[in-house]
Amino acid sequence: MTVRIGVEEEFHVIDVESGELVPRADAILSRLTRHTGAYTRELAQSAVESNSGVHTSLQDLWADLSTSRRRLDRAAASQGLAVAAVGTAPLTRLGTVPTTVDERYLHMTDEYRRLVGEQLICGAQVHVDVPDRDTAVRAMCAVGPWLPVLLALSASSPYWLGTDTGYASWRTMVWQRWPTSGPAGCFADAAAYDRAIQELISSGVISDPGMIYHDIRPSSHLPTLELRVCDACPRVETVVLIAALFRALVVDACAAVREAGDAGCDGRHEWLRTATWRAARSGLEGDLVDPETRLAAPAPAVVRSLLRKVRPTLEEFGDWEATLSLAEDALARGSAAAVLRAKVAEEDLLAGVDAVLAETRGEKLRPARAGRRVRPIPTGWDGRPAASAS
Repeated sequence: MTVRIGVEEEFHVIDVESGELVPRADAILSRLTRHTGAYTRELAQSAVESNSGVHTSLQDLWADLSTSRRRLDRAAASQGLAVAAVGTAPLTRLGTVPTTVDERYLHMTDEYRRLVGEQLICGAQVHVDVPDRDTAVRAMCAVGPWLPVLLALSASSPYWLGTDTGYASWRTMVWQRWPTSGPAGCFADAAAYDRAIQELISSGVISDPGMIYHDIRPSSHLPTLELRVCDACPRVETVVLIAALFRALVVDACAAVREAGDAGCDGRHEWLRTATWRAARSGLEGDLVDPETRLAAPAPAVVRSLLRKVRPTLEEFGDWEATLSLAEDALARGSAAAVLRAKVAEEDLLAGVDAVLAETRGEKLRPARAGRRVRPIPTGWDGRPAASAS
């Protein structure tokens, strides 16, 4: 069975000297004109988006994302800039980043005011092939309960405006202020879903289907189901792990729809928003809401429960060993938010930014000790130590 995956990654544009977020996305994009369509603008002039190809192999996806990041890094470095794959840039000042000059974006700025001014966040989105739009809409209910676990794996944004928020993913808290964010809800078929979207547009609250910011949604122009809940991730390996898990969840949900006509949803979604909040607050360092019991459980236990759930499908795709290795490595390291906090506590916020930039470039960093320089660790694509690693 062939089910393809693709990834969109958003990156903050950072001034190398100050470590601050800067509105210079166009300076980077101007160096990437040969790669039309692979890199695009975002709402804020301080962000760049990359679009991967579509892949069936996790290794091919990793290679694509790694190459894309290196290309971005070279384009940025030529301008005294760097890119950071992280939910929020730690050193940010409000009022310094204008909206990208685009008719749609300018309309959003006028309509949503401060929401747009503070939309200085970056995420990672994963697309997975689905048989058709009806199946995609029905499958969302089965996949939805596990999305907070994927958020916890991605959590990378503890800092906002130079201060520690106490959250592992403050990006989530900024994102959820939009009127169409959060769990997607249940729909009988694509027609019912599309009617609901049209009602929102007719209400004047949103202006087009692209403003549906649910945690998961069927693509408006591709035969895919799209994951939208995750922070941007400093390590490519984290993105690949999330893509593997999401693909397996989608495949299982589509199979349930095919066999039973629906994905077995009980219609209760009120707990999902609380589970998302819990994941944003705790990351991998505290409890999550276990989708199977809807009770608090340690994050590692919930992640391993997800692995057990999707193991047959991962094995069918030949992804089990790599996904298990990536997941255990993620649990051993802790969330990117915890890693960043540790670096800031050891040195300072600028050192934390430098570490994020290094990981975005593909360097695997050993934890620094006082008075010692951080060194990269050679690793393979699946997170395992490479043969040359000591």
